[in-house]
Amino acid sequence: MSLLKFGVGQPVTRKEDDAFLRGAGRYVADHAPAGCLEAVVLRSPHAAARIRAIDVEKARTLPGVALVLTGADTQALGPLPCQAEIPDIRIDVPPYPVLAREEVRHVGDAVAFVVADTLARANDAAEAIVVDWEPRPTAIGAERALAADAPRVWPQRRDNLAFEATLGDAAATTRAFAGAARVASLTVVNQRLAANFIDTRGVVAEYDPAADRITLTLSSQGSHLVRDVLCNVLKLAPERLRVVTPDVGGGFGTKLFPYREYALAALAARSLKRPVKWIAGRSEHFLADTQGRDNLASARLALDRDNRFVALEVDLVADMGAYLSTFAPFIPYIGAAMLPGLYDIPAAHVRVRGVYTNTVPVDAYRGAGRPEAAYLIERLVDVAAREAGVAPDLLRRKNFIRRGALPYTTATGKTYDSGDFAGHLKRAQELADWRSFGRRLAASRKARRLRGIGFATYVEACGSNGPDTATLRLETDGSVTVLVGTQSTGQGHHTAFAQIIADRLSLPPERVHVIQGDTDLIATGTGTGGSSSIPAGGASVAGAADKLANNLKELAAEALEAAPGDLELADGSVRVAGTDRAAAFADLARRPGAARKLTTQDAFVPGDATYPNGTHLAEVEIDPDTGAVNLLSYVVVDDFGATLNPLLLAGQVHGGAVQGVGQALMEHAVYDRSSGQLMSASLMDYALPRAADVPSFIFETRNVRCRNNPLGVKGAGEAGAIGSCPAVMNAILDALWRAYRIRHVDMPATPERLWAAIAEGRRVHTL
Repeated sequence: MSLLKFGVGQPVTRKEDDAFLRGAGRYVADHAPAGCLEAVVLRSPHAAARIRAIDVEKARTLPGVALVLTGADTQALGPLPCQAEIPDIRIDVPPYPVLAREEVRHVGDAVAFVVADTLARANDAAEAIVVDWEPRPTAIGAERALAADAPRVWPQRRDNLAFEATLGDAAATTRAFAGAARVASLTVVNQRLAANFIDTRGVVAEYDPAADRITLTLSSQGSHLVRDVLCNVLKLAPERLRVVTPDVGGGFGTKLFPYREYALAALAARSLKRPVKWIAGRSEHFLADTQGRDNLASARLALDRDNRFVALEVDLVADMGAYLSTFAPFIPYIGAAMLPGLYDIPAAHVRVRGVYTNTVPVDAYRGAGRPEAAYLIERLVDVAAREAGVAPDLLRRKNFIRRGALPYTTATGKTYDSGDFAGHLKRAQELADWRSFGRRLAASRKARRLRGIGFATYVEACGSNGPDTATLRLETDGSVTVLVGTQSTGQGHHTAFAQIIADRLSLPPERVHVIQGDTDLIATGTGTGGSSSIPAGGASVAGAADKLANNLKELAAEALEAAPGDLELADGSVRVAGTDRAAAFADLARRPGAARKLTTQDAFVPGDATYPNGTHLAEVEIDPDTGAVNLLSYVVVDDFGATLNPLLLAGQVHGGAVQGVGQALMEHAVYDRSSGQLMSASLMDYALPRAADVPSFIFETRNVRCRNNPLGVKGAGEAGAIGSCPAVMNAILDALWRAYRIRHVDMPATPERLWAAIAEGRRVHTL
């Protein structure tokens, strides 16, 4: 066996895929213990209403109904907590009850939990519940909700402001603007999105009366976080709640959080002493799962006479929804810290305000604040270049942080450790044939099409979640079992961790078995979030593998009567270097007294974040008669420090980029301004990108090793979604500016929106 074939840096195909392709994957919906009951949630049809009365008597008497829970039945439970902390800011968190009691605050708010012997009967019983509603005025849209006369989402509060925080130096920023030669300004909307993973959320709750213990099998991004929070909600000791996460079909941040249905299923299973299953329908995903983005930001960029950036000022308003979800306030705050991007901006000041509205709560969604920051600064820099009469690439090169200046601390307090920012921009332009764009533009004009080219550079902070405990166990057959606190939701962790072990133990991937998602088996875990699975979880696996390698050499030293320093690992054995004398792992595992050395553990605790960065470059063509956009080419050049598996890495970048393209061109969770109804609560109304909407990606890495991580890697899971929106929109605005001097269009750049902008552009130019 050649180590190079399987080790770090090699394009090993995913070992998980055989089971998935054969239909052998096991998701939460596949879990069906004997005697399992089915549950549904009755949800509010109103965005704001008082519950005058709720009558469940008829529902409880219907055939097959086992239990009906209302807010009155859940008063002993704790609220869902908000765990976000912002430095020097105290957030007054309103209660987030498991079931609404006196009031509902968004369409889809949970009102009752119904359990029956079949799903159809549970639905029938939910429909039989009679609620006497007193509708109230709604506050929809963060900007409107801040108005003095806006209806209060929480009537007892003075206003709808959830929190206010600042970053940077206000005085220095004011002085820099006073002396600026030029100021560019822009206001952008980063619209609300729904995650839309294939595998909707679900839970199966089982109660063991003998042990007085509950087991929850659910679809999550990390069992430990869910368990720890639910123990507080259910008022249980951790040892009385086991959480198991099976295969998961997508998470994107939205599955990180503990949700109401998990606590309700646990309560029902304990009460009925039978398993209880709840699986979300697609509409419930829109109405009950946290949503993403939804920022309104106004920014100003100050430039001196040489077009160097001297200051940045941003006012950001973030829609929090009706309740503060687990990390919600922290998301716009951490995003704001990345607003300077890759630029040497001496002074910056950012105000961040979170606002309550009568909508589904907002929390982390792939990128979690950093896509919003990259979109704002990259759109603003393009506007500044246009107003200064400077090419956008030249203005960026002039203002990039120089490689020799690294490590560099930004005006918002982030310290970038490594990178070559001008280098990946140059390479992206080469791959896109930037210099020949003029010829392609002429061809499009001849065909009566608009054509534009645009790019965005980005940087993000990630890879610092942890610790995730990794335990390695050498089995008696010579294979290795890995138990790790991360959670795969489709990324390919089983393959990636096997490659790390191949590097350390010289063992092929098929001899490595990975176990995740079981709080009984794994000591700690932060799950998968913040692109930390490889930087943090992988570092833990590497640490445990190094310890096991040393132990195996010690065992082999006794068996082979050799010094540990003379031994090497190769082909599943330990051998004396330069000889054919060797001891197989399986033989070492069976040696008397070896057991204590066959299991090792490590839990890497990250220090500073990693800072992946790169350039996305898009070229588009627009039909001016319909507004339809054709994304012609897309180039990505990224710096991820080091590449563990180029196939897995490309998959992550492609997927993230497509999500960004979806946001740029079509995705939007739209609420009616008066009623608060979610107008895009199904896939008939919420558009998602398809394969035909994107070209084949051109992707390269231009890695500069990370100084903050023992593997040298920078987190990669979210990067594709961070650089893509501004790249696509800059390309679209390049086309619109060339033809009609249209300065800005907000996302999503739908055909209708672009057609209207072009029509107005034509009208102005005709005049």
